Amino acid sequence: MNEINEEHREPAQPNPPIFNLPNVILLFLLIMVAIHVARDMLLSDEQNLQVLINGAFIPQRYLFSFSDQNLAYFTTPVTYSFLHGGYGHLAVNSLWLAAFGAVVARRLGAVRFVIFWVLSAIASAAFFAGLNWGQAVPVIGASGVVSALMGAAARFAFPLGGRFVREKAHFLPRQSFADVLQNRTVLIYVGFWFVISLLPAIGFGASSNASTIAWEAHIGGFLFGFLLFDLFDHKDW
Repeated sequence: MNEINEEHREPAQPNPPIFNLPNVILLFLLIMVAIHVARDMLLSDEQNLQVLINGAFIPQRYLFSFSDQNLAYFTTPVTYSFLHGGYGHLAVNSLWLAAFGAVVARRLGAVRFVIFWVLSAIASAAFFAGLNWGQAVPVIGASGVVSALMGAAARFAFPLGGRFVREKAHFLPRQSFADVLQNRTVLIYVGFWFVISLLPAIGFGASSNASTIAWEAHIGGFLFGFLLFDLFDHKDW
């Protein structure tokens, strides 16, 4: 199970480029950067606040009937994942997206990746709302989705008896939960992720006064990607 399937092996590249990213990853990175630069350079403080109100996920919004809401009632469980609290926040999420999102995107393909992004954003927001129901706390950032991608990568990208190889990881067989629990590399990786995900809880990471980086969304996203990856993965080997 820990062998790369020879039939699906890509031609070896002696020196693979560092930034060899799938087009869908480049597109999402461009969208996130463009939105943040536009907010920072083109919008007034009042306009930026309106973007946060109508684009951030706010649990309190769901205390009221959708008949009393605007379109944000339905869109913010996804749109919040494209907003960030500062350039530092954006940079961290972009780096993690490039590192682990690329592996998952190659595995799933563009269409499945987009579906995964949307559903993992919703799941992350729902998990946050469940622990902070009714709170007037705007949540922004792709951290929940990135955590879901990291959870998905933990199911296949780290071979039981070898090391992580970025350009070939998407060809590896999907591991069962029992296999994952025996995979020392995955356990170390998950432990490292857990530490990183809790940093916002102690104040690490850039955020504005009107927003927060939510560790609860990180947990919800990771669980979504780790537990439900099988539903998106069309490879049986």
